[in-house]
Amino acid sequence: MSAGQNDLVGTFWPPLDEYKGQKSFFGGTAPLDVAVGYIVVIGFGFFFSVVTTVIVMADRLFSGNSTMTSEHFNTAGRMVKTGLTASVIVSQWTWAATLLQSSNVAWQYGVSGPFWYASGASIQILLFGVLAISLKKVAPSAHTMCEIVLARWGKTAHITFLFFAFSANIIVTSMLLLGGAATVEALTGMDYRLASFLIPWGVIIYTAAGGLHATFIASYLHTMIIFGVLVAMILIVYIKTYSSDMVYDMLDENISYSPDECATIFSPGGNTPDETFYEEGKYACGRVEGNAQGSYLTMLSGGGLMFGIINIIGNFGTVFVDQSYWQSAIAAKPTSAAKGYFLGGICWFSIPFSLATSLGLSSIALLLPITKEEAGSGLVPPAVATHLMGPVGSWLILIMLFMAIVSTGSAESIAVSSLISYDIYRTYINPDATGAQILRISRIVIVLFGLFMGLFSIALHEMGLNLGWVYLFMGIMIGSAVIPLWNMMTWKKASGTGAVVAAWGGLVLAMIGWIVGAVVQSGKVTVASLGTNEVMLSGNLIAIFSSGIIHAIWSIFIDPQDYDFSELDKNINLVENDMSGLGTDQQVRARWCHRDCTKNPYVCLVWSYQQVI
Repeated sequence: MSAGQNDLVGTFWPPLDEYKGQKSFFGGTAPLDVAVGYIVVIGFGFFFSVVTTVIVMADRLFSGNSTMTSEHFNTAGRMVKTGLTASVIVSQWTWAATLLQSSNVAWQYGVSGPFWYASGASIQILLFGVLAISLKKVAPSAHTMCEIVLARWGKTAHITFLFFAFSANIIVTSMLLLGGAATVEALTGMDYRLASFLIPWGVIIYTAAGGLHATFIASYLHTMIIFGVLVAMILIVYIKTYSSDMVYDMLDENISYSPDECATIFSPGGNTPDETFYEEGKYACGRVEGNAQGSYLTMLSGGGLMFGIINIIGNFGTVFVDQSYWQSAIAAKPTSAAKGYFLGGICWFSIPFSLATSLGLSSIALLLPITKEEAGSGLVPPAVATHLMGPVGSWLILIMLFMAIVSTGSAESIAVSSLISYDIYRTYINPDATGAQILRISRIVIVLFGLFMGLFSIALHEMGLNLGWVYLFMGIMIGSAVIPLWNMMTWKKASGTGAVVAAWGGLVLAMIGWIVGAVVQSGKVTVASLGTNEVMLSGNLIAIFSSGIIHAIWSIFIDPQDYDFSELDKNINLVENDMSGLGTDQQVRARWCHRDCTKNPYVCLVWSYQQVI
């Protein structure tokens, strides 16, 4: 520390005097009034619902198509162009976890955390662009991924993958509400149970009114606001208040503190280790176990790498098994599908990486009294923003988070409504359903799903599960469905029976490995023992790889198929005679894109890049 820096200790340079004796950052006093919580959760929700609904109605009026059909409600006309597709992907993929969990891993592992979070969740979007092209070629009439499963593999597989699709939607929405409600409560004092119940209403109104088209328009608006707040946070941290050199020096100094010095910092008076409330691992102070030289500034992090692997596997499940991404591909023009996903994936990388390397690393550099529990609940960004900007920072993070929640929440709502309308109601209850009936069921489901998820997130919170725990668990639950779904769209030998065995077998093996791992490591099965990185990693790896191996063996040696993909779309029927996006010219373009992309996915990505630039 230089002489000039030494003069600033306590006021500008850590440890900061204002936090002496403070056991946690949000110890009990919210920086904003509870009324702010109601203004954001109810006021902003209502405002964006009205704006989005008006825009959708105006678009329908001026386009000369004033009648909402069930096809348009669930597919947005299948003619969405590249820019809007990309912005929707960015918005859908920007969960509460993107903003909150990314900074948590920065708090835990240092600079490697943001990299592994952002890179580990970008590749799935890029690769899904290949499936998007395949979908536009072989199943252009599809409404849901499970319709395609039914058309190719039959009812047993259909029911199996419906289970995994609903699991993905529930897990994603749970994370939205767990992180969102915890942040609203920490910043405003609003009860998390009330926040969990009210937040979905900001989604329900405009999604039920305008369908997928409304979610696309809202997502564009939300993405603009998210990027605006993101840029403001980066400028505040690295230009206005501190600099990259200063943050680097503070991070380097942090690891020089011994356990006794950390105990002194986190003590009632901040002058002596006596009566300290410091516990190793509770605060980000001192050397990082598992990192090279204990540094926050290294990419050589065992914990960071372990998180990266879990992140990659888990996010394959939440992209490939989540109906909302298939729905965005269905809505896109054939020539826009791969380009939109490629551009969206590249743009999305900047959100978690930039936010976590600014707010996340600043939380460690400034030695803020953020506890492990607060970090696990996603409270690192609001803590740093509140410290740097006061109530304004709290407002900005709250608004940014609300934008992420409602944009992804609307996509999940329309995804669930499509699955229930087409894959349950139309398939098993009323095969002769009319467009009006499908539309009515879709809107009812959107409302009921929002109410259910509010109650479900409260139940998860009462069980002691937070955002970080659920984030690591998602790959165990849905990872076994990833490879069978990829094979369904790209491999003519893929067996339907093998897909069912692989999906269920992978899930069972993952659960067994997960629980056994907890017993071996900790000697007991608890929420805490099941939530360690090593145990979560074992479950995630078993889920995706055992499933892939089972499906490959079954399809090659036990039940090989020779499927004709040209027959797939013939088994999928439209409800109404709405042929938008299904014309001859569109299908010619889809066949051209599909030919190159299925031969070599890497060529597809390069082609998408050339088209984007």
